[in-house]
Amino acid sequence: MRYYLAFMLSIFFKLAICQGYTEFLTGNPNDFIVSPDFGICMMGGASENDEAMIWFLNRANGGDVVVLRASGSDGYNNYFYSQLGVTINSVRTFVISNAEGATNSYVLDKIEKAEAIWFAGGDQYDYVSFFKNNAMEDAINDFVNIKGGAIGGTSAGMAILGGGYFSAENGTVTNAQALGDPYHNRMTLGYNDFLEIPYLDQVITDTHYDDPDRRGRHSVFLARYANDNTSRAFGIACNEYTAVCVDENGMANVYGEYPTYPEYAFFLQSNCTDEFLPETCTNGNPLHWVRNDEALKVYKVPGTLNGQNYFDLSDWQSGSGGEWQNWYVNNGTFATSSSINPNCNDALSIEDIANTDLKVLPNPFSDYVSIKTEIENLNIKMFDVSGKQVGVELYENKIDTKALANGIYFIIIENEDYKQTFKLIKR
Repeated sequence: MRYYLAFMLSIFFKLAICQGYTEFLTGNPNDFIVSPDFGICMMGGASENDEAMIWFLNRANGGDVVVLRASGSDGYNNYFYSQLGVTINSVRTFVISNAEGATNSYVLDKIEKAEAIWFAGGDQYDYVSFFKNNAMEDAINDFVNIKGGAIGGTSAGMAILGGGYFSAENGTVTNAQALGDPYHNRMTLGYNDFLEIPYLDQVITDTHYDDPDRRGRHSVFLARYANDNTSRAFGIACNEYTAVCVDENGMANVYGEYPTYPEYAFFLQSNCTDEFLPETCTNGNPLHWVRNDEALKVYKVPGTLNGQNYFDLSDWQSGSGGEWQNWYVNNGTFATSSSINPNCNDALSIEDIANTDLKVLPNPFSDYVSIKTEIENLNIKMFDVSGKQVGVELYENKIDTKALANGIYFIIIENEDYKQTFKLIKR
């Protein structure tokens, strides 16, 4: 019997390697069709925060959860399915071992039918090399932007969610290596060529922020993004036991056990000035990014059990419960100081129209969007989540949207005096 079991196990592992994935299912194998709620859940890399995970699972509205990982086994299945008190139809874990497994038609079908997708930890370059530039990348982006599903991850699974990302292709990079040479051969970054997640398009995420050296390294990531793209850069980071949950309106609530433990999330942005680029960001030289000691504006938010503290990703200026800091790098030396919030209206092109009666309804929408205002001579433009402009025709203050695919859209309404951006979801 012992030899028979060993033989069968060897056959099982050979089959798993051949097909490129191993599957673990808990719950109902039949698909439960329901509309999910969009959301992003990002965790700092240690054990999961239960309250944040409950928030994430509730976005699935009782549907199916898919866990994607490149190592390990079924550790999330029972935790998601039965230990948090949230009713869901199933939890299906795929341990992916190569790009063939990631693009297997069976795996892609389950991604399409899921209501929530969770990336486990591990080596983020496995995710990049297995999932990027193939049908899995397309399936995940469609899941988020067309279906409007919930997505999240921890550690390496959080590290890949931003529009910019550290790929770790040549292994991890230390704080000293990054600060001493922003173009060190381990500083392997990708820009806007992988996942397209709302509110994260110019964001580089980082985790395990309990290590204070991560702050300097993360600052170099943003310096590289700004330098390489001639664009302002943004970042989101979590201490190991901290989580950030972002809803469809861009409200990022922070979960943790502060003040019992020092659990924080950090929201970084290059300052809103004309001269925001690093003074020195070149191959072989230490980073110098000072800009009057406020190269980066950072909002540090303590995570609480109920997630009451927040930062608003729709404007990158508004928050509650946190404190503003300046971060900068002086010839390879990282430093911080206290600060005030930046005034980024012009830089972000999202302007607050005080005392103006202007509404865009409904949200979410289906067949039409209605513009409620007494203001005249308005110019209206509509864009999908990738930034592509879509044609709109306004008739009796309504935009016909029947032909648009489900997903997230931005409507910009302006005249010569002001401009406002609205984010809406079609379902």
